[in-house]
Amino acid sequence: MSALDDMREIGFRINYPCYSTLLMCLAKLDMGFPAFLVYRRMVGDGFVAGIIDYKNVINALSKNAFVQATEMFFSRVLKLGLGFDTHICTSLVLGCCRLGDLQEAFRVFEIMSKEDGCNPNSVTYSILIHGLCEAGRLDEAFQLKEEMSEKGCQPSTRTYTILIKAICDAGFIDKALGLLDEMVTKGCKPNVHTYTVLICKLCGEGKIEEANGMFRKMLKDGLFPGTVTYNALINGYCKEGMVVSAFELLSVMERRNCKPSIRTYNELMEGLCRVNRSYKAMLLLGKVINNGLWPDRVSYNILVDGFSKEGQLNMAFNMLNSMNSVGIEPDCFTFTSLINGLCKQGRPEQANGLLGLMVKKGISPDEVTFTALIDGYCKIGFIMSDKAIEAGVVSYNGDLDVQSLPVGGNGDDLFSNHVFREMDVGHAFKLRDKMEECGGPTVDLYNMLVMGLCKVGRMSEAEHIIQDMVRHGLFPDKAVCSFIIEQFCKERKYDYCLEFMKLILNNGFLPSFESYCSMILGLRNEGKIQEARRLISDLLRSAGIEDKTAISTYLEFLVKEDEPHKCLELLDLIEKMHHKERPII
Repeated sequence: MSALDDMREIGFRINYPCYSTLLMCLAKLDMGFPAFLVYRRMVGDGFVAGIIDYKNVINALSKNAFVQATEMFFSRVLKLGLGFDTHICTSLVLGCCRLGDLQEAFRVFEIMSKEDGCNPNSVTYSILIHGLCEAGRLDEAFQLKEEMSEKGCQPSTRTYTILIKAICDAGFIDKALGLLDEMVTKGCKPNVHTYTVLICKLCGEGKIEEANGMFRKMLKDGLFPGTVTYNALINGYCKEGMVVSAFELLSVMERRNCKPSIRTYNELMEGLCRVNRSYKAMLLLGKVINNGLWPDRVSYNILVDGFSKEGQLNMAFNMLNSMNSVGIEPDCFTFTSLINGLCKQGRPEQANGLLGLMVKKGISPDEVTFTALIDGYCKIGFIMSDKAIEAGVVSYNGDLDVQSLPVGGNGDDLFSNHVFREMDVGHAFKLRDKMEECGGPTVDLYNMLVMGLCKVGRMSEAEHIIQDMVRHGLFPDKAVCSFIIEQFCKERKYDYCLEFMKLILNNGFLPSFESYCSMILGLRNEGKIQEARRLISDLLRSAGIEDKTAISTYLEFLVKEDEPHKCLELLDLIEKMHHKERPII
């Protein structure tokens, strides 16, 4: 549009076919106001608009919910004696639905449905069904679908997809899958969007295997997934801690020339932070830059939160400073992550100061912010009074108005550590026997004992309790297994770790990604390369990856030791690149 304006200044004028084509393109792109301006210029240049031009302008305005302007053009069509048809009326129905005026949309629909009117088609019905779904009127939407079939207008792929999405949003995934079966039975082929909606919902409910099955079905149907589909599945894998599988999907995307978006990398970074690999997530930004993308606020927030949760507060504050340097404003989530990190390290006074800075910037703290701060004060032996909690008092100069009383000790962690250092393990077994006599569950007791003893360095006793647990037909929880492996790796007891991993695998448990990484790095450092390679093979097998070459480029990156200095170099590079002018194409 800008280029056309420049050309007009040197006397160039476009002809009628060019104007008509431009109007069609603007309508497809939902650009109502520019379409109206092009129409005015077209008439100003002496061209007479045809019915197709009016249809395109009406469609473009309707998509942006400019109903009054749409009605004005509709009247103009009638005055010119051009007549109205299903296309024009359907556009008007769309405009009313986009505006949220379903009553007016149905009034137009009724006029269309009269004997002397223009018959509504599947697009008209789909638009109305979508409007009803948006308004939460699902029963009426399904009734309209049935009415549509009765009148000989078969539901289209779009009709079914709209209903499937509405059912998924309402939380009824089984009904959505049933509707997919009905759709296929009636000869209506699902498209990429249909499958993507279902994959998103299945991933959201943690049904990653079902989501993967849906993805394979989609490929079998000859459909090519887009970035949104890959992102949904990558997000699902990352939420389940299946980082290797998520990176395998990234390699598949790249092989199929499906360009990852910044959201793809954000999902992967969040996945790495979930498994305590924030430095890896930071280094992934290098790939983001290489692919011509820029980290956004979400990218920075993921990293700030990841580093804060791992206790790497220097890096978390480096990320905050980098945000400021590149002109990205931190939000409530950014500050809350840092406040939570400081409080977890027993530094609530500094967290309180950060709260003051947050308020000074005009960012309102939320319940999560206050909860983190209250928890921080409690951990160092202060309890906030009822009045302070009820008021949630924060003065605008950033000082937290805390009425507090000191209590004995330095928090729950120190108390429990003292107990596990001093306890007689024999007494724990007596307690177990008493619990068994009373018919109570002992697995939680075992889990608590193993974790507590590992925490204070009593590894041989922890090992003894695990063996006793297995003899009694019990097994540590998955989280406890991961913790045990991490602790034994720190003690460099890799032979025991290998035996323990075999034990948990034989009992149907899969070790976590962190456990594999800790073991692989430890074995490499000990010079046990063959054992490390076997573990890598096990890791790939547990992730269900058959083609090792597909993931090989990322596998080394994932299991390699973190390199904090490279992260700082990368941050510096991003800041320098941001300060240079970006090329305008």
